[in-house]
Amino acid sequence: MEKGIMITVEATINAPVAKVWEYWTAPEHITQWCAASDDWHAPKATNDVRVGGDFSTTMAAKDGSFSFDFGGTYTEVKNNEVIGYTMGDGRVARILFKDNGNTTDIVETFEAETQNPVEMQQGGWQAILNNF
Repeated sequence: MEKGIMITVEATINAPVAKVWEYWTAPEHITQWCAASDDWHAPKATNDVRVGGDFSTTMAAKDGSFSFDFGGTYTEVKNNEVIGYTMGDGRVARILFKDNGNTTDIVETFEAETQNPVEMQQGGWQAILNNF
C-alpha cells in the first residue's frame, strides 16, 4: 500500500456543536468514548487544544493484554469548526465539525498507515466515531 491514501469517516451527532466540541476535546470525556469496541477502553488522555499543542490518548485492551498511545501535535484549531493534526508517525488528519443547530456533522479524514488494510483502518476509526 502506498503512503498518502486518505480515509474519511463521518457521523451525525444529536447535540449542538459546542457540546460536541467539549466532549471531543476534554480529556475527562475522551476517556469515556475513545474505543473501537467494548473490550477496549481509553484509561488516560491529555489534550492541549491549540496550534502547536500536543495530545495523547492511551488505548488499551480491558484485559490488559495490549495498549498503545495515540498522539500527535495540532496544526490547525478553530473552535467548534476544525481540528488538524500530525500524528506521532508523521501522518496527517483533519476533523470538520458542521453546526446544524441541534445536530453536528463530524467528518474525519486521515492518512492511512501502511501496516493494516484500508478497510480495517476505516472500520476501526468509524467504530470509535460511532462510539462517540
